[in-house]
Amino acid sequence: MKVSERTCGVEYAIRDIISYARAYESTGKQITYLNIGDPVKYDFVTPKHIKQALIDAVNNNQNYYTESEGLFELREAIVEKESQKGLSVTEEDVLVTNGVSEGLDMIMASVVDPNTEVLMPGPYYPPYASYVKFYGGKPIEFKLNDDGGPDLEDLESKITSRSNAICIISPNNPTGEVFDRRSLQQLIEVATEHELYIICDEIYDKIVFDDQFTGIGKVAKDAPLILLNGFSKGYLMTGWRCGYICTNSNSRKLDGIRKNVPKLARVRISANLPVQIAAAQALRGPQDHIKEMVEKLRRRRDYVVKRLNAIEGISCKIPRGAFYAFPEIDLDSRWKDDLQFVVDLLQKTGVLTVHGSGFGTAFGAGHFRIVYLPSEKVLEQAMDKLEYFVYNSGK
Repeated sequence: MKVSERTCGVEYAIRDIISYARAYESTGKQITYLNIGDPVKYDFVTPKHIKQALIDAVNNNQNYYTESEGLFELREAIVEKESQKGLSVTEEDVLVTNGVSEGLDMIMASVVDPNTEVLMPGPYYPPYASYVKFYGGKPIEFKLNDDGGPDLEDLESKITSRSNAICIISPNNPTGEVFDRRSLQQLIEVATEHELYIICDEIYDKIVFDDQFTGIGKVAKDAPLILLNGFSKGYLMTGWRCGYICTNSNSRKLDGIRKNVPKLARVRISANLPVQIAAAQALRGPQDHIKEMVEKLRRRRDYVVKRLNAIEGISCKIPRGAFYAFPEIDLDSRWKDDLQFVVDLLQKTGVLTVHGSGFGTAFGAGHFRIVYLPSEKVLEQAMDKLEYFVYNSGK
């Protein structure tokens, strides 16, 4: 039976690479997973008060459908958080989703028509391009400067009559780059000038190492900003699937989004109520775990980047946020591309990473992504294997 072309074309490199891992594991060998950014899979634990809030909600029989737009108590807490970051937002501008991924799907469904172009800095997080293509659009990559800011000349040159949005993540997945205030201001100005939506994902806003995080809401003014965020990373609730969409209340250009995106929320009924109750407690309860998490990640980041840069043929910029490193490889004559490098590394060492071209071929090719969430002991073993692999491949 026929399957739609749009579904056949969906790609997600981070999980697609698992097919190689399953074949490797079927031989009885062990894998060191450095491919998926799930801190709860490692030694990061969901805070007790959040877990207790979920348990209490279930035991108190709060297991029914709630408002399609989201539990009002949670939307109030989201408004408090995002207002502190500088965004102009009310409860009517917030829609709670089953993870940021569902929010992204809803927004792309609402702004992308066939042949629409969506601009995104390369390398990009794969679902952004996948959802654009799923709805008949085309992702367009633009360059970043060496300092991490947008290459405005390149960005402006790629805006056409078909362009409809600029889509960014800050801190970034896969590079860990963080847009500073000046970069965000420049992107807002470009979006405003060309009447483009600006879609910004700030899921890693709690995980920043060396700089003060600037929320895009601080510089948004009346720009048509759509903000995505959630609880998976900073609050260690990955498997709980809770996120949200916020629209800039100062922008009348978003009235159509505010009116129509909730229709998609109604069609899927509602997000998980017990999880929403716990998410409200996540925002309003103790925040002590965040500092501890960031310090632990900082040590692991520093170790991994130091080891990567000590390997001849590999170079890595220091990530400023999130928990990913995106090193560049000197492929020379040993590997035809970054996918072959990653598969070869897996098959010879059991270390699973993700090929950089899965994050866009224009700026991701020739790289690979490592998650530095595991313990220092696991990372040391993985780096030893990687180093041995690079120095001995082709010999």
